[in-house]
Amino acid sequence: MDSPLPTDVPAALPLLESDVLRTFVGIAESGSFTRTAAQVFRTTAAVSQQIKRLEETLGRTLFLRESRRVRLTPDGEILLGYARRLLKLNEEAVAHFRVPDLAGTVRFGTPFDIGVGSLPDLLSQFALSHPAVQVDVSVGRSCELIERVDAGELDLTLLNTGDADADDARGEVICSESLVWAGREGGLAVKREPLPLALANTGCAWRRAALDGLDRQGRRYRIAYSSEQCAGQEAALLADLAIAAFPASLVKPPLRRLSLQEHDLPPLGDYHIKLLRGSNRGAAAEALAAQVAVAYGKR
Repeated sequence: MDSPLPTDVPAALPLLESDVLRTFVGIAESGSFTRTAAQVFRTTAAVSQQIKRLEETLGRTLFLRESRRVRLTPDGEILLGYARRLLKLNEEAVAHFRVPDLAGTVRFGTPFDIGVGSLPDLLSQFALSHPAVQVDVSVGRSCELIERVDAGELDLTLLNTGDADADDARGEVICSESLVWAGREGGLAVKREPLPLALANTGCAWRRAALDGLDRQGRRYRIAYSSEQCAGQEAALLADLAIAAFPASLVKPPLRRLSLQEHDLPPLGDYHIKLLRGSNRGAAAEALAAQVAVAYGKR
């Protein structure tokens, strides 16, 4: 006689659909149901229905609807991290079986500061999945990299941009985060007049945001330290020689984020990483572009 089934086995949890998660991430990143609907080729009503079903499935409210945009609730922010990881894992699984064997050379550009971030791990992963593809990396300033793409010398490149470049339609935004003022914990540089700054050279989005903000405010400043790489600017901050505009993710102890109100500093807006593709890129370059976009959070 068969043993009776246990009565304390929990019911299977519902599965989250990739299409719904992709819509959810799109709304979270754009702040708009309408813009996301156009991106996923659905009506706004259909997108709203997807989110309603998702909220019912989880039993949580995910968005706060405001007059001009929507924003995530605390539960929505938690789900966003899960959704991005689930979508990335799904894409990796499909790519493992469906990405064709590719060969050739990809000429890839990156600004100084992006090149020392997560890019080495990304390129290592690409080498494992596409062993017959050679990637030649060039590091330089965004303006120089754009010129090289236009001249056919690069197949694709990453770019640094800020809110001041929002009207520049070239390239695809694959990552955004807040720019903040950073300085040494307990440091005195932020209290000096004129305000000492650590900046990259002309053309850097961080530099432009810092100078534009201070100029609008009428705040006196001097460029105390210049370096092409954020490591050089960070050294000046650690020595308490200056303050700087940094992406929020780079501000780690003993550096700290400086209060705008306490130190009378202007807001800096957001910092964006764009991916610009050359017109004559091949299949290998497209494969790398797709992997770069996924790694930097674009879904």
